Amino acid sequence: MSSSHITTNPRGHPTEFEEIIQEKSHNFVGREFVFTAINNFLHSHNQGYFTIIGAPGSGKSAILAKFVTNNPQVIYYNAELEGQNRADEFLKVVCTQLIDWLHNLSTPPQPSPQARREQDFSQLGGVPDNATEGSWFLSLLLQQISDELEPAQKLIIAIDGLNCIDRNSQPPGTNLFYLPRYLPDKVYFLLTRRPFLREKSGLLIETPSQSLDLADYPEENRQDIQAYIQNYLTLQEIPPTPLEKGGNISPSLRENLKSWLSNHQISEQEFCDRLTTLSENNFMYLSQIISAIPSPVGDAPRTVSFANAENFYPIPFQYNQLPPGLEAYYQQHLHKMFPSEQKTEHSTDVLNVLIQQQKAISVEALAQPAAGIAQIIDTDEYEVEEVLQNWLEFLQQKPIASETHYSLYHSSFRDWLGKQQIKPSEKYPQT
Repeated sequence: MSSSHITTNPRGHPTEFEEIIQEKSHNFVGREFVFTAINNFLHSHNQGYFTIIGAPGSGKSAILAKFVTNNPQVIYYNAELEGQNRADEFLKVVCTQLIDWLHNLSTPPQPSPQARREQDFSQLGGVPDNATEGSWFLSLLLQQISDELEPAQKLIIAIDGLNCIDRNSQPPGTNLFYLPRYLPDKVYFLLTRRPFLREKSGLLIETPSQSLDLADYPEENRQDIQAYIQNYLTLQEIPPTPLEKGGNISPSLRENLKSWLSNHQISEQEFCDRLTTLSENNFMYLSQIISAIPSPVGDAPRTVSFANAENFYPIPFQYNQLPPGLEAYYQQHLHKMFPSEQKTEHSTDVLNVLIQQQKAISVEALAQPAAGIAQIIDTDEYEVEEVLQNWLEFLQQKPIASETHYSLYHSSFRDWLGKQQIKPSEKYPQT
């Protein structure tokens, strides 16, 4: 299949991917502990998979975008974009970029005898029609590039949003996106994904691998959240939120935020400390809330789409009304939790337990064992475990004694769900 329809920029990425890279990496701060772990892995292994794991809004995409920005030779793919979560699209786009790599190497690559038997790739003019039928062509390109790389060179392929992949776009039992089980020397994959069950990773690999779960670094995340807020208060240009497209927000909004703080007699340090706590180390929540706070100065028009912030948040630190972008983000979560083709009897009951039980206890104690949920809704514990496993990307897990306790990943998401009038089944006790 010809790849001529794929528009690329000088870096080699499709245009829509480059826009994501620039947007996510703009005014980036911190995350040095992640980059240190990635670089240590690259220097400690001859090849392998490195996976960044994190809850929705924890900053995974921004980390990957910043890494690609700092390393422009990296092959980049984003599975979160509409139409890009299928294996065939991945193979067409990534193999096109790999062919560009081969063409740019100093020594023209020579296909192996096995490759010649498959097809004559001596010119490698494009991605063949059957390249999307498994990993054979991708593996061929990786091996050819590996053979041509200098000792200090590395080929790194970054894939953002592995949890968004449409598993129905390829046969059951195959690796997600047909990612290779084995990798040649000097070839690495850098992946991001939300929390998942290890036995349902969708990847069978026999090559060095390492995972970094952002949730395991609460203090580092908190420091980066504070740095983001301070950056927002001091930069001449306020960074765009993750859901906004194109361009910077007007510099006047920084002064509007300072004016808002002054009007409410809030110091910048108090604002930073309180908002850090409310963010629960979640960058999506933070960026959306902080962008909605400033209000216009005089009659100056706003350059963002939110309503007047004084109407949004007339009382500081009481962010009960969510900005439209954050509501849309949570709506995406809800749609994924309740796909139209699945029965929802147990799911609605489990969700209502999580919402109601967690409202009665502190953030630190937001936990409810599956067995307890099963007793409350009068159903089999296995049924509850299955629901929780399907929702793992939206949950926090906390081992207590011999049990795993669960909570929704952010209190604002929990509160928003509580307002959605999700009806429990008849056997669930009404409160």
